[in-house]
Amino acid sequence: MKLKTSKPELPPLLKQICQSLEDKKADDIKVLRVSAQSSITDYLVLGTGTSEPHLRALRVELEKVIDQSGVRILGMDTGQGSGWMVVDAFDIMVHVFTPENRRKYALESLWKDAEEISLTTGQVVVKAPTTKKRPTAKPAAKAKAKTGTKAKAKPKSSAGAKKKAAKAKKKK
Repeated sequence: MKLKTSKPELPPLLKQICQSLEDKKADDIKVLRVSAQSSITDYLVLGTGTSEPHLRALRVELEKVIDQSGVRILGMDTGQGSGWMVVDAFDIMVHVFTPENRRKYALESLWKDAEEISLTTGQVVVKAPTTKKRPTAKPAAKAKAKTGTKAKAKPKSSAGAKKKAAKAKKKK
């Protein structure tokens, strides 16, 4: 007999936090379920504010929503002028950045193994598989250009041809 496994229901506070960020015009809001990767929180909410004053307005709104829910705010890091605001509500940690800091710190890539949750459906967003390209050998022209010498195109030869050429030089 197969047991059905269901996705856990999203906490109401998570939905309220996301709604408050949307209402205050935060951009690019993402929710990551990190419970499998983190021992300190279950969800990360990431958002972007347009400026430092916008970040402060978002923080004030988050405080109101979290206080109304009865959840205690465990910590808040709102360094003035840092471009990054963090509110820790135990199971939910909210990070809001200025656009340049969002790109700089790229938390989505740090938590790439986390499940991304759709704000509208509450379902896990299926991510396209990421493939890392292996570094390729630099062409002779680029490699020589770095050393300051002119590059000459070398004819491609097999390992056997190289050995024959080396033996021919030794005979002479």
